[in-house]
Amino acid sequence: MNSSLPKSVFITGATGFIGSHIARRYLADGYSVTVLFRPTSGYGLLADVADQLTWQEGDVLDIPSLETAIQAGIDVIHAAAIVSFVPKDRDQMERINVEGTANIVNVCLKAGVRKLGYVSSVAAIGRPVSKGGKASEPMLINEQLKWEDSPNNSTYAKTKYWAELEVWRGVAEGLNAVMVNPSIVLGVGDWSRSSLQLIKYVQDERPFYPAGLVNYVDVLDVTDALVGLMQSDISAQRFILNGGTIPYRSLLEQIAAVLGKRPPTVSIPPTVSRLLWPLEAMRAWLMNKAPLITKETARSASSLYQYDGHNIEKVLDFQYRVLSETLKRVAAAFRQLPDGP
Repeated sequence: MNSSLPKSVFITGATGFIGSHIARRYLADGYSVTVLFRPTSGYGLLADVADQLTWQEGDVLDIPSLETAIQAGIDVIHAAAIVSFVPKDRDQMERINVEGTANIVNVCLKAGVRKLGYVSSVAAIGRPVSKGGKASEPMLINEQLKWEDSPNNSTYAKTKYWAELEVWRGVAEGLNAVMVNPSIVLGVGDWSRSSLQLIKYVQDERPFYPAGLVNYVDVLDVTDALVGLMQSDISAQRFILNGGTIPYRSLLEQIAAVLGKRPPTVSIPPTVSRLLWPLEAMRAWLMNKAPLITKETARSASSLYQYDGHNIEKVLDFQYRVLSETLKRVAAAFRQLPDGP
């Protein structure tokens, strides 16, 4: 670590999947790490290292708590976000993802932090409608793509795009900032949430798989890339983080292989997905549960988009981990669950 860099960092979203890995990395690098938390949420994925961290009670919507924690000269990582594809969560996503990011940017500007690192998403880059309205081969997307309104953009994608606009506003006002845009993130975490539900899905030997492509990246690669950017002179740039693109079927088969489970064998074509999500929405409403499939997730799982994650390799000493090694690590952790997988 460069001795001229600050040794203090403030992290939002640290109790979650990506944020917890970032916090652990900074601890390993010898930083004094302060994390934002809500008492009702507990220590999350940082319970085993809780005594090594400084816990700042607050919320990204609570400006005084941010002003207490964010001081001049420190580094700030903003990883807090709501990820949901359920329509009823729209208002909450707009508040946390957009208003919360605006608050972080404003407090960072006021305090005079050294640098802000924002964890965005490839969703914020947008998914344009292909020529002719129908995709027959993968559409390659890079950081230069201009956002355009499209039915392929989820509400979550829109809130992350609007959040990025807040960061760019901060940059225009003098904020030193970088952004990363990870694709579907794989690693060890809460198996009941986010992309890690794929592991549980295969463990349960579900028979179906979507017909589209999946873009993936190891959570350790996300951490390495973001910390590397924060410790570099790079500013006012964003980087897609994507280790590879393969059919969903291939990913689920590889997960099944490392778990010793039977892989899914029945393809769900887009036409069937479009029929299933309204039925699932009705079932979820009747049972007062979150739907397993929504209109947005059905569309996403059938898409043919490929994200170009090579730019990060051009600016940092960085190389993506091999998928097979990532899945072996994930499977080993999954088998160690207290009550068994």
